[in-house]
Amino acid sequence: MNAAASMIGVPDGVGGASWVLPLIAVGGLSLLVFLIVVMKYGLLYLQAALSGAPVGMLALVGMSLRKVPPVTIVTARVMSVKAGIPVSSDKLEAHYMAKGNVIRVMTALIAANKARITLNFEQAAAIDLAGRDVLDAVQTSVRPKVIDCPDPKKGRETLDAVAKDGIQLKIKARVTVRTNLERLVGGATEDTIIARVGEGIVSSIGSAESYKIVLETPDRISKGVLAKGLDSQTAFEIVSIDIADVDVGDNVGARLRTDQAEADKRMAQAEAEMRRALAVAREREMAALDQENRAKVTLAEAGVPQAMAQAFRSGRLGFNGV
Repeated sequence: MNAAASMIGVPDGVGGASWVLPLIAVGGLSLLVFLIVVMKYGLLYLQAALSGAPVGMLALVGMSLRKVPPVTIVTARVMSVKAGIPVSSDKLEAHYMAKGNVIRVMTALIAANKARITLNFEQAAAIDLAGRDVLDAVQTSVRPKVIDCPDPKKGRETLDAVAKDGIQLKIKARVTVRTNLERLVGGATEDTIIARVGEGIVSSIGSAESYKIVLETPDRISKGVLAKGLDSQTAFEIVSIDIADVDVGDNVGARLRTDQAEADKRMAQAEAEMRRALAVAREREMAALDQENRAKVTLAEAGVPQAMAQAFRSGRLGFNGV
């Protein structure tokens, strides 16, 4: 037995190399794995640690095993910590695994925090997972956007409405809206806003006594529509409704009256034609009846000589009045 085996207490006859070599192999393998992990995740680990948003080395390895990009999670966590709204790596990882956009959600949270808009990670994540652009929603909440009514992309350039005097007006309106983050999930979209505003404008013009009133005070129409609370149950808050353009169209009332007069004329002509046809039919009926009566008279006249002859033969008729 050699000196090394004697020092560690290996019994005589037992070879020390039989277990030392596997131990060295395991240690070398562990060291190799450690070096690989450090080389792959060391910079991320240091970045997170130096940024005040530490993420454990094992957590980074676990992310890779769960097919979650550690760079994305670390970047988002560092962003949150630096912005003063720290979010745990577990929440970020869970949102990524739910097919969410982690960086965009975090950017939206930072933007909302800077603009002093109340928005937490759970709300932002829910908006993102609902298919809405959470960053665009926050930006629209800070800087309202303008929606054309009607939407020219849908093929219509103007809203057409008719006042009580029968004059058609062609309207273009612009609706300024701000995102309502509390109603963004489950709230109606821009199409609903456009439809409601269009309906309100058409209704308001239809109740106007004259088209001149609309031309003189178009803001009265927009204010009346705005007062109806058209943004209820939508994802937006209507800031203002502005009439961008008003054009006078056709005299629909006159055209309708002309069409009605033409229809009445045709109806009267039809009735007159029907009465004429009835009169002609009656005339022909009377002519036929006259012919029938004439035939009866002729037939009766033809029977007189026969009756006289029969009376002579029977001796019931004489010239002396007997």
